[in-house]
Amino acid sequence: MAVVVSVAAAKPTATSATVKVGLITKDATNPFFVKMHAGANQAASKAGAQLIYAAGKDSSDNAGQITAIENMVTAGVKGILITVADAKAENAAIAQARAKGVLVIALDSPTSPTSAVDALFATNNFNAGVFIGKYARAATKGRKVTIAMLDEHAGSSVGALRHNGFLKGFGIKTNDKQIACVANGGGQQTQSQPAMENCLQKNPNINVLYTINEPSAAGAWTALKNAGKKPSGVTIVSVDGGCAGVRNVKAGIIDATSQQYPLRMASLGVAAVVKFANGGAKASGYTDTGLNLIAKKPLKGVPSKSVKYGLANCWG
Repeated sequence: MAVVVSVAAAKPTATSATVKVGLITKDATNPFFVKMHAGANQAASKAGAQLIYAAGKDSSDNAGQITAIENMVTAGVKGILITVADAKAENAAIAQARAKGVLVIALDSPTSPTSAVDALFATNNFNAGVFIGKYARAATKGRKVTIAMLDEHAGSSVGALRHNGFLKGFGIKTNDKQIACVANGGGQQTQSQPAMENCLQKNPNINVLYTINEPSAAGAWTALKNAGKKPSGVTIVSVDGGCAGVRNVKAGIIDATSQQYPLRMASLGVAAVVKFANGGAKASGYTDTGLNLIAKKPLKGVPSKSVKYGLANCWG
């Protein structure tokens, strides 16, 4: 677990000078979390607050996140923003933090139950999956499909939502015979390449690919390319809307991606903690931070934004 302390450069105000805000992400290398960290830094600087940042060594580092929660409570944070690695594993540590008066807001990934935290600021991850599932269905209309799905890891709430959303959008069930392979790529390029290679060994005829995010899609594409596949031969859909991913949409490697907005999640989260610390209302419930489908080729019946829009609003 790496911990980085960032102190706002802005001139502090009388009320927010001592406000400490914690941010814990799944890892520190995924462009999505890099941008979330940057957004939190910007918001903390603007508010004259102090940001304490921690990241797991990978997307399934539950123990690291629990340690980070405990360390932040000891450090005196007023609120913690967290992208939980597991829907339930961090709940006990979160409950202890809340019992000590710390506001806890989940970013991007919901807890189970959702009441384990005070609030959730996130993309509608189920709809993110639905959007790309509908696009993949329309793009392959009238064709025989063989599907591979690269998830994050067992216990990932956001992974389950996107996975199930894709199935809903594509119009199939979990046990559909068109699904040739389901594997975990950890949301990482390096893990997703061998995961895709294993899928191709199971069935070399895969022509539809869902991935949890764009780094996963990039790793899977390397495996597909090495196997002699061409972009026109595989419909690839994903989630994130990072600049590298949108450029892959422009290049025809990814056919469509659901774009989310981590900067917005982070800035809203920091603002909520500072407001609470200064005597304002405690954030609660769910705040939808927005979602758009980005596609190079628009398809009838599937609303989407252009690559130009995606590049203008991308991150990373």
